[in-house]
Amino acid sequence: MIENILFDLGGVLLTLDMQKTTEAFLHLGWKETEWESIAQSSQLLFKNLEVGRDNSAIFRENVRGMLHENPTDEQIDHAWNAMLIGFPEGIVNYLNELKSKYKLYLLSNTNELHLKRFREIFQNSFGYSFDSLFVKAYYSHEIGYRKPEKQAYLSVLEDASLSPENTVFVDDLKVNTESAALLGMQVLPIEAGTLMQHLPRYLERMKNE
Repeated sequence: MIENILFDLGGVLLTLDMQKTTEAFLHLGWKETEWESIAQSSQLLFKNLEVGRDNSAIFRENVRGMLHENPTDEQIDHAWNAMLIGFPEGIVNYLNELKSKYKLYLLSNTNELHLKRFREIFQNSFGYSFDSLFVKAYYSHEIGYRKPEKQAYLSVLEDASLSPENTVFVDDLKVNTESAALLGMQVLPIEAGTLMQHLPRYLERMKNE
């Protein structure tokens, strides 16, 4: 029996467009001919931000070191947050319905800049706090671990006292659901933007088994 639903954020609840951030950084001085090598070398930079090793100020300085210009903090933040599009109203309404039947949780690989911005987007769109949708929301830069690291899921299971077998984890990256499944969690891998096509049918099927 499913009692708890643990959601990923980007691609599942929050619509993302990575190309917008790519274009924004190119506009700030990253040369298109250098993009592939820069993207590879920046993986550690993004990971350090997502697990809280680097704060926003360090992240901005590291970004400046990869550019040919000297953008302001606001320009960097705007470019970094450009990928955050918004929350589909249908999904938000559905989550509010699910709250009466299941305990909802969130586990997101994110960072303090994105967290501040997508909370603002949600508040401006719906008039209440994004985190109020969940019993508790867990963010990688706050817990110090990111998916698909085993400890990211264990942090949630232990802190919320959840039984893995009674918890379904929904994510749009297969590597993340595979890692959760190894810990005994139920998993629902989906493609980005398809939550409403799959989760209602999954929960109905699980009730009937």
